Amino acid sequence: MDNQLTVYETCKQQIASSVRERIDLSREVSDEEIQEMIDDLVLGLGRSVGLSLEQREELGKSVFYSIRKMDVLQELIDSDDVTEIMINGTDNIFVEKAGRIYQWEKHFDTKEKLEDVIQQIVAKCNRAVNEASPIVDARLENGARVNIVLAPVALNGPIVTIRRFPDKPISMSDLISFGSITEEAAGELSKLVRAGYNIFISGGTGSGKTTFLNALSHDIPKSERIITIEDSAELQLQEIPNLVRLETRNANTEGAKAITIRDLIKSALRMRPDRIIVGEVRGSEAIDMLQALNTGHDGSLSTGHANSSRDMLSRLETMVLMGMELPLAAVRRQIASGVDLIVHLGRLRDKSRRVLEITEILGFEDGEIVTKPIYQFEEIGEEKEKVVGKLVKVDKLTNIEKLMMNGEM
Repeated sequence: MDNQLTVYETCKQQIASSVRERIDLSREVSDEEIQEMIDDLVLGLGRSVGLSLEQREELGKSVFYSIRKMDVLQELIDSDDVTEIMINGTDNIFVEKAGRIYQWEKHFDTKEKLEDVIQQIVAKCNRAVNEASPIVDARLENGARVNIVLAPVALNGPIVTIRRFPDKPISMSDLISFGSITEEAAGELSKLVRAGYNIFISGGTGSGKTTFLNALSHDIPKSERIITIEDSAELQLQEIPNLVRLETRNANTEGAKAITIRDLIKSALRMRPDRIIVGEVRGSEAIDMLQALNTGHDGSLSTGHANSSRDMLSRLETMVLMGMELPLAAVRRQIASGVDLIVHLGRLRDKSRRVLEITEILGFEDGEIVTKPIYQFEEIGEEKEKVVGKLVKVDKLTNIEKLMMNGEM
């Protein structure tokens, strides 16, 4: 078996090398022409070394991917079942399917090939990654998010992490069918989005914050002007005609300055937005986001990493203080005034993603932000290794002025 595998790899290298030599560099060569060259070479070489029909088909696809696509990764990128791809150097590739991580049997032939794929990814996004700037966030043509870390930061070879998103955005009705949220809670959130409540979505890594933000955005009135601001464009807002999408830019060696989320928020405020959606707040841009929430941009949305709704408020405080020296009481007053609700998501031990809490921000009293849970997840037990529980309404919304003003009561 090992000998057959060695023959297969040798054939792959020979065919790929032959095709590259045959390509006419003086003109644009189509994918169909490349595939024909590969098929001819596979047919001849495959017979001479005794490869099976199945191996020949796999060989032809593998060589094409290595020349025109993303080599061994292409199969994973095209698979609807794969949600995350983790490449730890040339030899170790891990994939996430249905919330569980598995090691993949394939790998890159050489470090150079992996580096070629990395440069192919960043070039399409107008980004650069090298030893001088070894960390970059980028995205693939299908919208997948990519994080790349190279030497000298990465010690065990180039590290690539790819987060895939569904081709068709997941709707709130999908989340209800998955058991992530109840119909009652989803209906109430829908009204709150239409009425212009400022909502923060919190949760840990992989808890589904971006997916939930996409689902919530479906209820934004189509007549409004929306500006989205992201580090790496992931949001899939649907059916909003007056939509402006902004993305940050890193500094490069050609002298182009970095454009940060803070820069984009400040610019967005001059673009007459009805709502501003920041994909994720993770640093000093929190102060600019809060100022936008407090200057008439009702209905704005954002996400942040946190372990609970209360923790999200503490993290917002810290992030604001990273950007500006202010008394803590003033920061808390800004947060209490700007944020209406926090929706906290979590990933349970059975790998399911659920809404764990919906918390209302009531205001600022005695130096503290006052909150009240509206919905809380109550676990009942386990059934066939699945967590059984439900998002239960524990209180009514106190601040109903926006609902009344917008006719949602």
